[in-house]
Amino acid sequence: MEAHNAVSLVREGAALLGAALFFVLVFRKFGLGATLGFLVAGAVVGPEVLGIVGGAESKMSIAELGITFLLFIVGLELNPSRLWRMKHDIFGFGLLQVAICGVALIAVLWTITGFSLAASIALGLPLALSSTAQVLPMLQSAGRLRTPFGERAFSILLFQDLSIVPLITIVAALSRNPADAGGPPGWLLALYTVLAVTGLVLAGRFVLRPLFRLIGVLGEREMFVFAGLFTVIASAAIMDMLGLSTALGAFVAGVMLADSPYRHELEADVEPFRSILLGLFFVAIGMMLDLHAIAERPFFVIGLAIALIATKAVMITGLGLAFRMRWRQALALGLLLSQGGEFGFVLFAQAQQAYLIAPEAASIFGAVVTLSMATTPFLMMITRRVRTEPPSEHDGLEEPRQDGASALVVGYGRFGQTVAQMLIGQGISVTIIDTDPEMIETAGSFGMKVYYGDGTRLEMLRQAGAGDAQLLLFCHDKDGLDTEALDGVHHAFPDAAIFVRAYDRRSVIRMADAPIAGVFREVRESAIKMARAAMHEVGVDEGEIDDTEAEYRDRDARRMKAQIETGDLHAGQDEMFDRDGTEPDLREQGECG
Repeated sequence: MEAHNAVSLVREGAALLGAALFFVLVFRKFGLGATLGFLVAGAVVGPEVLGIVGGAESKMSIAELGITFLLFIVGLELNPSRLWRMKHDIFGFGLLQVAICGVALIAVLWTITGFSLAASIALGLPLALSSTAQVLPMLQSAGRLRTPFGERAFSILLFQDLSIVPLITIVAALSRNPADAGGPPGWLLALYTVLAVTGLVLAGRFVLRPLFRLIGVLGEREMFVFAGLFTVIASAAIMDMLGLSTALGAFVAGVMLADSPYRHELEADVEPFRSILLGLFFVAIGMMLDLHAIAERPFFVIGLAIALIATKAVMITGLGLAFRMRWRQALALGLLLSQGGEFGFVLFAQAQQAYLIAPEAASIFGAVVTLSMATTPFLMMITRRVRTEPPSEHDGLEEPRQDGASALVVGYGRFGQTVAQMLIGQGISVTIIDTDPEMIETAGSFGMKVYYGDGTRLEMLRQAGAGDAQLLLFCHDKDGLDTEALDGVHHAFPDAAIFVRAYDRRSVIRMADAPIAGVFREVRESAIKMARAAMHEVGVDEGEIDDTEAEYRDRDARRMKAQIETGDLHAGQDEMFDRDGTEPDLREQGECG
């Protein structure tokens, strides 16, 4: 029996992954986003169409961890400096958008559907939220995420993500479920929430940070994955035991680590799990859609989707104008955020469990959200000419902000410190990554922010902001970079100029064909300076010193060229200065700068 269940699970897993892979690729090809691909994949393999995979409810219990991980990632993004700079858009624009759109949609539903006020609230408030999973990739692919427009859209999405917790609380307060009514009173839940949040913050300060530091000292990178998963799941489990939102627990866990040196490493390690589980969440939602109920009322579904898009587009455009955005930018923002979002599915399920809406209503409004999400790419394409500012009206409004890392320095030892200091002295913003916890703490005592992580990992570089960086500088003393590794970095971040510190001549030879802007042998220049000082000390004329340095550099360049072309360290040995006019000294020439 157990063997049969295992085989069935493997087959269902293969069907789910295969369908998800196919539909996501197709939808991405046509610019419709991965979220819709997952939803359609779930609907096709689910019981309503092909019936290949069943048990959507059991899969949903696991898939909901995707939302938990998403809130953890959102929390990690909220480092104090960024939160403070964006406070007006997050807590001003974002709050007004959720409140005004929520009230407007409640009124629309109450008027045209005949639902009760409680049901209209439970449905209208979730519809005020937009799809973070759809909008952020659209902004990234268009290169607008770091522009003022992109940051305003991100601020609104961020507040929407934060608002999931109070919205879940509102739905719980409206609940007609006797099991919910028999739960603890509201004041006790509020007390539990305060105590739990306080406990998580203290745990982050006095338990998690020392734990991550210990893992860093031991150099056990795999344990970072375990520790990251433990942080998310344990914080969610604590909130669940208290009858509170697991999403809130994960969010608090992210916030308490947002300003730690381990933030980017955690993001890089947790992100794959977040992506997989969130994809499974959408697949499970697709499987649970009651297509028969939708097919019975297609015009109702289409009409509600149109009403949702029109209401949100008008309200958000109006808010944009009130916040002194140009009308084209305000219209673009309204259309970009006009769809329903993934958290709507979570809140519809909560409303169903609270006996506020019937299962058929949850399926119908899930279809409304899905249809609204499908329209967004088409709306943006159709209105492109209207939304595009004439050249005379740009006035630099769409220039990327320079608060992100213009330079990403990997390695903060004696070499990296000098490079970073000179760049900072020129006013270039720098993000620094290192794998030595003691070095990170020492740098912190001098006011420098250094993040923990392996800067040769593409996912680590991506989380640290390499996608927006103009410079990638590998300054660590590891001798592991080669053409293949640097090809991967260049392919992932083609807009960044790459500079590499090389250990010796062998390192330079290995990187000969790499797409980099410059390679620098670590002791060469300091050795040349020492030789100059030594010659000056024994009375050699300054002009002769300059001539000797010039000739050495010329010989060294020709020798290096010969070594790169042949791959042989002995190539070009005739370019070396002879000692006493005899044979060149071949001792340790393979290691010489």
